[in-house]
This record gives sequence, structure tokens and C-alpha cells, in this order.
Amino acid sequence: MVKIKEPDAIKRLIKSDNYEQKRIISISAHIDHGKTTTTDYLMRRAGLMSDAAAGQALMTDSDEEEQERGITIFTSVVLLNFEIDGEEYLVQLSDTPGHLSFTGEVSRALRASDGVVILVDALEGVMTQTETNIRLAVGGEACKPVLFVNKVDRLINELKLPPEKVYERIDIIIAKVNELIKKVAPDDFTKNWRVSFEQGSVAIGSAKTGWAFTMETLKKNNIKPTVVFEKYNEGDERWLRENLPLDDAILEMIVKHLPNPKEAQIYKIPRIWKGDPESPEGKALLKCDPDGPLLGMITKIFVDPKSKRPTLIGRVFSGTLHSGEEIRLVNMKQTARVRRLGVQEITDILPMEEIPAGNLFSIFGFMCPSGETFVAEGSDMKGFEAIEYVSEPVVSRSIKPVDPQDIAKLGEVVRKWIMADPTARFFHDKESGEYRLDGIDPLQIEILTKRINEQVEISVSEPIIVYREKMTETGDEFHTKSPNGHNRIKMFLEPLDEKTVELIKKKKVTIEMPERERAQLLRDEAGWDAKEARKILDIYENCMLVDQMSGVQRFDRIEPYVKSTFKEFVESGPLAHEPVMGVKATITDATIHTDPAHTGYNEVATMTSAALNLSFLTGRPGLYEPILNVDIKTPTDTQGGVIKVLTSHRGQIVTIEGEEEAVAVKGTLPTAETIGIADEFRSATAGRSFFGYEFRGFEALPSNLQEEIILEIRERKGMPSELPTLGSWSRWVYRRT
Repeated sequence: MVKIKEPDAIKRLIKSDNYEQKRIISISAHIDHGKTTTTDYLMRRAGLMSDAAAGQALMTDSDEEEQERGITIFTSVVLLNFEIDGEEYLVQLSDTPGHLSFTGEVSRALRASDGVVILVDALEGVMTQTETNIRLAVGGEACKPVLFVNKVDRLINELKLPPEKVYERIDIIIAKVNELIKKVAPDDFTKNWRVSFEQGSVAIGSAKTGWAFTMETLKKNNIKPTVVFEKYNEGDERWLRENLPLDDAILEMIVKHLPNPKEAQIYKIPRIWKGDPESPEGKALLKCDPDGPLLGMITKIFVDPKSKRPTLIGRVFSGTLHSGEEIRLVNMKQTARVRRLGVQEITDILPMEEIPAGNLFSIFGFMCPSGETFVAEGSDMKGFEAIEYVSEPVVSRSIKPVDPQDIAKLGEVVRKWIMADPTARFFHDKESGEYRLDGIDPLQIEILTKRINEQVEISVSEPIIVYREKMTETGDEFHTKSPNGHNRIKMFLEPLDEKTVELIKKKKVTIEMPERERAQLLRDEAGWDAKEARKILDIYENCMLVDQMSGVQRFDRIEPYVKSTFKEFVESGPLAHEPVMGVKATITDATIHTDPAHTGYNEVATMTSAALNLSFLTGRPGLYEPILNVDIKTPTDTQGGVIKVLTSHRGQIVTIEGEEEAVAVKGTLPTAETIGIADEFRSATAGRSFFGYEFRGFEALPSNLQEEIILEIRERKGMPSELPTLGSWSRWVYRRT
């Protein structure tokens, strides 16, 4: 547990209306580039750890799993009180994970942040997760960046590079970071947000040793950068730490180059809130007004590893949140009471009676999903845009309780963890009886299943790849009947256009939206017919159910059953019970019996399921597999070995670029081929390569593998060992007699 230093000062700064002295930021980087080590030095500066522990304790990796694995898994929030140039500052900082498995933690932290410190390893350079983090921070959440080029000591000690070569490599890193910033930054900031050593928004150093400098710190101390090489040659690293302390350089960038909450909300709010900026609520948000209407967001759920008690962490963007207050959860359409309020210091909480706009907070007393918007009770304010995630669940493990009587408890426990990390998904396949936990990659699932097992003893299968089922052309229209013959439904399926799929994935189009607003968005951005766009019955995952019926009576009676069956179909398609992707199901007619006794769930579900599956199978469906972008940096003489490994696993080369004595090989690779591949790359390069990857999307499985993989999955799930045909559902087809 971290002892909160000077709690009265932190309370005073939280409640202060002097926003010039506040910063809300995240530290973000590719895995092992030095975020947590850097954070240690900032915590030491704030008096939260000793000089000897800084850079060694990795204080924000407080979870036992993090300590065992030596990686950051969960975002840690810490409040740091500093004095800089005679001014007192409060930095509310999130130390985020660097591994692909936990990019959801990064996305959520950035929603609550105004600025971001991007770290890049001087030896490895800009890697895939660096690119992802810049895209999420600068492009997605409008967080202004500064750059810390870390581990420069590796260039000096390991590569033995002379000063001019070190400067050259740093210049290449800065140029690549700026190229990415230019691509994704808000239009008004493509120039102003570029990072520059000359302007003081780039620091260079070594977090391991605890030194760094910016142009400003060099000038202030009248030191030339060549002194670094001299001191390493002399073996006097301590001099660097004492005369060019890392915390000075990082804090100088944070204070001088990253915005305060009032400055940031002017341009951040229009990107994350689509309400009227001219309304009283909109004006209060843009001003970060503590006296305005209450509007905030839950961006993280910290589940205590020992007590399993959840703490909700987030940010107040407008108004003031009070302890004991009743608030409304916008998406859940529920009210909740703030039983305990405070601010987070890694695992500890400093209690507070109120938290005004422009601050992070912690809450006890209720549970809701990460990404939930809250407002004052009785308010009808519009919620925030959904947080965008870059990865989808593509790896699965079936789980079941060791004691069958724990099945209900298992559901409760898993739901809590899915609320904390919405990038994972829990699903019960009723036909196969399988309970399935889907996640971004095997590591995320492993962490989640360990947490679940601590509360409910479970048995867990080996990880498997989750494919998608997708149709490639419009299916036939089918008229199906219920088992009792008293009800009928007519529908057809077709591929949903890519623009609409994108709008759904980014949560810009949801079923909860007002009908008129949703219809206008679909018309303007995806070219939908205005009338059809107003008749959407349901949106689930990235699929839609549309009403094109005319004059049908009593449909409202069976509508919930139709929607439920549609969702089950999307979760478990006919080819191999894999999730269905990008489908638009259109109901064109229906006949519903007058007597409710004849329109039960089983009757409606059977005819609806038959129509969905039949039309899907006539639309040339196939399996789609998850694909990764891969990035391998390796010495020039090992390039051939890397390419051989990549291509032998169905990988494709996209680019090969020279970097000093190394090459950067970028390509694509099916997720199914990644198990153990990092070891193969290391073996082919004598351990001298760096390997990174990020989720790219889904692509059709090669035609020569389609039948083999479908039958393999069906066998594993205990399904009939032949490809599905129309005959499986033909008895439910309605034929006039």
C-alpha cells in the first residue's frame, strides 16, 4: 500500500479552481519500453518512495501477477504533488499497460486524460504498440503528446554507437513519431502537436539509471549532451542521475507542454460528447465548470485482488460529484448511490466529500461497466461517446465450475470481470452447452480465468482461436413456420455494408440512440434510405435486424422472442457455432396467431432461427480468421531467417525497411499461427530480434482450409461431423397447400 503524502495538500489542490496547476495524463508505450520505471522516479519526487527504491520497486505494478510476470497488466492511478519553479502542481497520472492483451486499459485511461507521455525504447524504436497508442491517444481521445526516448544507455553500452549515430537514431524515432501524430491528430493541431527536442517536448535519457534531459534542462544547467558519453566512458552514471534527474525533465515537459483540464476540454469534449455545444450543458462542459450540471464517466474498475471489492475510477467533466449523492447511470438506465468518494493512490483511497470538474475520482457503493456515463438524478443529459477499442475477442477458452451447483455464482463473478474489461466476452452456447470466455489473446484470458478461479473453482480448456462466420452475397428470402403451424415469418439476410459496420463498431450507431438521430446518421454517413433507417429493430455486435413489414398485426407480441433469437444466431452461426459478422437481417412479412397460447417462445424462436440460418447458408458464407499486423526488428544478417519463419506460417510481407545495422520487417500473420512463433523468431535470429503485433481485422480463411477448419471446430464442439445444409431447417419452410 502506498502511503499518501500530504493528503491535505492533495485535497486542497483537487478542490482548487486554479486549473493552471492541474494535469491529468497517461504514460503509454510498447511493452518493456520503461513506463513503470519512469513512473517510479516521479513517485520518488513526490515523496512516495525512497531514492534507492526508485527505478527498482516498480511501485505501480502492485498486483502479484504483475510482479511475477514483470509486466503491467492493469492501469494504476496515482496522484502526485510537486513543486516546480516555486509553483505547486497536482499531476493525476495513469501508468498504462504496454501489452496488446491490455489495450482496453489504455483506451479507458486515455478517455480520462488530457495529455500523454509516449515512451520509446531507443534500441527497439517505434513498435506496433507505440503506433497503436499514438493512434488511440492523439487520434481517438485528443490527448496532446510529449515524447521520452528511453534506454539511450543501450545505444552507448550495447551497440557502442558514437554520439553522431546516437543522435541519428533519436532523430529517426522523433521523425516517425511525428509522422504518426500528423496522420491522426485533430486537424487544428497537426503542426502544434508535433514533438520537438528544440522546443522542449522531447526528453532523452535512461529510466533505469534515472537520468534524462530536454533542451531546456541542458540550457538551465549549462551542460552539453556529449557529457552523457563522457560519463558512461568514465563509469560515472551517478553523476548523470544527480545532475540530469529524470523527474526534472519529464515534469518540465508535463507542466510546460501538456494542457490543463480547462484548456483540454475545449477541444476534447466535441470529440467525445455529441450534445449541443451551445446548450447550457454544452457550455459547462467546454468550460470544465464545477458549478455546471453533473456529467462524468467511469473509465476504470479496480477490483482489489484480496477483497475482490470493486472501486470505480473515472473523471468529472462538468459539475461537482458529492459523497452520498444519488446519480443516474445513463446507459444502464439505473440510479446508484455514491456511498464513498475519494481519489486513488494506486491501491489506497483518500476520502473526499466532493470532487469538482477537471479531476479524477474513486467511488465505492455500486457496480457498472467501464465506460458508463453518469449524471445527476433526474437529469436527461446526453451521455459520452463509447470508448473505442482497437482489438476484438479472437481467442476463446471454455470454462465450467468444478461444482455444477456453482453455475449461477460463476455467471455473477464473470459478469463483474467483463464489466471491468469490456474487451472480453462471456457466452453460453445453449446447443453445445459450452460456457465460453472470449478475449483479445491467450494472456488476457489466462489472467481473467485466474481471477475468476479465485472466487469460483473452475476447469478451463486450452485456448482456441475464435473465427467469424460471414456471408458474401445476399441470401434467398425464406418463409418459415412455427412447429404448431400457426405462425409464420418471412425474411432474408445480406452482408451489411462496411461503413455501417464501422459506425456500429465505433458505437456511433446504437440501438439505444433516438430513432430519428440514428436514422439521420445512417443516411448521411452510410447512404441508407431514410425510411428504412427508421425501422431498425435491433443492433447486436455488428449485425442489424430491420423491419420491412407492412400491415402485420400483433408483431409486438413476438418481437422480444424474435430479437432474442436473432442475438443467439449472431453469437452462434450455422457453419461452426462461431460468431456471425456483418449481417443485415430484414423481416418482410409475418403472421401471428390471435391466441397468445400459440405464440410462445419455442414456436417463434424455431421459425425465426430457421429463416435466419437458411438465408445465411444461401449467401455463400465462409469462415473468417483474425489477422495481426506484425513488426519484427532484426539485424540485417538475420533478415532471411525472419522472412522464412513468417512465410512458413501463412504470413505476408508488407514492407522491409533498413534501420542502421537492422531491418524492420512488417507484415501480416493469422492469429492461429502465432502460438510459439516468438520463440521461432528468437531462434532464427539468435535472440537478436524484437517482435510486436497488433490486431488488424478479419480476413477470409483460404478456400483450401475452409472445410477442414469448419469440420475441426464442429467436432470439438460435439456437433454433427458434416457441413450444414438447408435440409437441417427445411421442415420449417412454409409452403402453400
